[in-house]
Amino acid sequence: MNVLVIGGGGREHAVIRKLKENPEISRIYALPGNGGIAADAVCVPIGAKDIPSIVSFAEANAIDYAVVTPDDPLVLGCVDALEEIGVPCFGPRANAAQLEGSKVFAKELMKKYHIPTARYEVFADMEAALRYLDDAPLPTVIKADGLALGKGVIIARTREEARDAVREMMEHKKFGKSGERIVIEEFLEGPEVSVLAFTDGKTLVPMVSSMDHKRAGDNDTGLNTGGMGTVAPNPYYTEAVAKRCMEEIFLPTVSAMNAEGRPFKGCLYFGLMLTKDGPKVIEYNCRFGDPETQVVLPLLESDLFTIMRAVTEGRLDEVEVKFSDKSACCVILASEGYPGSYDKGYPLTIPEEIRDKVFVAGAALRDGALVTAGGRVVGCTAVADTLPRAIEDAYALARQVKFENAYCRSDIGRRALEALAEGEK
Repeated sequence: MNVLVIGGGGREHAVIRKLKENPEISRIYALPGNGGIAADAVCVPIGAKDIPSIVSFAEANAIDYAVVTPDDPLVLGCVDALEEIGVPCFGPRANAAQLEGSKVFAKELMKKYHIPTARYEVFADMEAALRYLDDAPLPTVIKADGLALGKGVIIARTREEARDAVREMMEHKKFGKSGERIVIEEFLEGPEVSVLAFTDGKTLVPMVSSMDHKRAGDNDTGLNTGGMGTVAPNPYYTEAVAKRCMEEIFLPTVSAMNAEGRPFKGCLYFGLMLTKDGPKVIEYNCRFGDPETQVVLPLLESDLFTIMRAVTEGRLDEVEVKFSDKSACCVILASEGYPGSYDKGYPLTIPEEIRDKVFVAGAALRDGALVTAGGRVVGCTAVADTLPRAIEDAYALARQVKFENAYCRSDIGRRALEALAEGEK
């Protein structure tokens, strides 16, 4: 079978590596892919948002199945367009992808169907938003309505920070049309948990929980990034919490989307906060998270392609979805300066013996050799019997990957280890 994977980051590399385990797949194309993915798939320089070209490529190359992973093409209707020419897909159609494409839609869905989340207000008028901030409790959270590369969320600890965030989004158009409407919501406190789930619109099967590290610097300092590392499973996500999430959040979300005529098929990502009042939804994503995928999929013991096709065909309840009881850690090596400006084009060296544990996010091929081409360059993932060992092994991998101006956080997994230690007392 010929399989097409849309996207070109570390997440896509992890998905492609897992798909390669299925013997039915004869060829995998990545659009656009990257220099590292080129070792595992045929990369084609077509952008993930260029849907007409993606459709033309699929028709010309007898694509049997497509996996659409990034948020933009999902929201833009890539799955709809491919299905119209007879290519079955893993991923939600555009009307279901609105769960991530519009924070206003997501918040109003949760309110309507009584799914626990932070209190909020929606604004399309900047002056009204600024007046609301005069009395809003602090800290407060400002969110651009639409997609903003994971950077459209500001936690404001002072009124001035909050006002600046509103002006940046609504007056200065920092996130373009995504900031034409904003959500101002209550600041929630507690441990954060990421849970990815397979769903065919009827059955929902959660994957292993994970803990992301969004800030650029140690001790959660610096700017928000796409993610500097992850660990799985998340020790805060106990069996009792998981049961409550399934009953109060996961299944109600699937039911709500069906009730709205927007059945969700694909990977549904739940960003959760475990507050003193119970778990609440911070955000939904309509696809695999990055870099959560890089720790979750290496723990998947079942065949990913079999699961994906079952999701597409509405028979997820018929297949086994089994995860290892081991632990995993992914450490991201980034270009110094990320998520701001950074230099690229430096030679990237990944020793041959560890290549199967390194997912390439931002690299290109130049004269047959890898060079850096992005902010997040690689993710180094280790799987081990215990979380402390997985963290230790992931950092050992990261030390072997070489490029000029590389940097990484030194505390990936520390909070998870502290939680484990607390739980053992």
